[in-house]
Amino acid sequence: MYIILQKFLPKFLITKCIGWIAECKCKILVYLSILIFIKIYKINIKELKILNLKSYSSFNEFFSRKINMIFRPINLDPTVIICPADGILTQFGYFEDTQTLQIKNHGYTVQSLLAENEKMVELFKHGIFFTTYLSPKNYHRVHMPCDGVLIKMLYIPGQLFSVHKKIFDKIPNIFSKNERVICLFNTKFGPMIQILVGSIICGTIFTTWYGKVTPPREGIIKLWNYSNNLNQKIFLKKGDEMGFFALGSTVITIFIKENILLGENLHAYDAVRIGNILAYGIQNKK
Repeated sequence: MYIILQKFLPKFLITKCIGWIAECKCKILVYLSILIFIKIYKINIKELKILNLKSYSSFNEFFSRKINMIFRPINLDPTVIICPADGILTQFGYFEDTQTLQIKNHGYTVQSLLAENEKMVELFKHGIFFTTYLSPKNYHRVHMPCDGVLIKMLYIPGQLFSVHKKIFDKIPNIFSKNERVICLFNTKFGPMIQILVGSIICGTIFTTWYGKVTPPREGIIKLWNYSNNLNQKIFLKKGDEMGFFALGSTVITIFIKENILLGENLHAYDAVRIGNILAYGIQNKK
């Protein structure tokens, strides 16, 4: 039933309608919806950067709220790679170097995930990946797992399937089918990608350097190349915010596996928070 609904529901229309409601500026409705949301999802309001709930102008503003980062301490060890988001670590591991280059235990390929971008596919065909699912209760801003210089950003149009586990397990290639923003960085551990994946109700994806990437939805791949802008390099430190969802989805973080050692005691479907250790980096000497 879940799968049938996902295939036939007007996902873009639903997302647009919910997005309109979430942007409603009626103060009473906004305040009541925030209170209901906090109660249902047990949001820890002590972490909020803005504690006065009446100061949020829309539900979306609260949903994409900032938190006081003293509650997410960043490990300053330069070899430590941290979790980029609060959520559930649904998958992690190595790409299988086969003809289809499938991510282990799931049927989506590196080629399709990276929208057939040949240079990036070649870079990451021996990759290590971490997939973090953000549920409605989570903080919805995405941070840097290590220091990095932005090289390029791609917007890939697509569907808006739910990425909840009940759906994820049933729809093959789901992350490659959904709309997403791919951000390529250079780090001292080699190239790194963070992919912000859209889903139903997740109507908007932002990055800190560009602002709102989607919508509008024009149905075409878009590319922004930052590598030629030598005078204004976009450098983000470990722990810096790099983007956020207005309503949430999934973040996929990818490194080259020869430069990365998995962190200890990682388990699929562990709850994680920004600052948790994902891996250890080996400095790229090339």
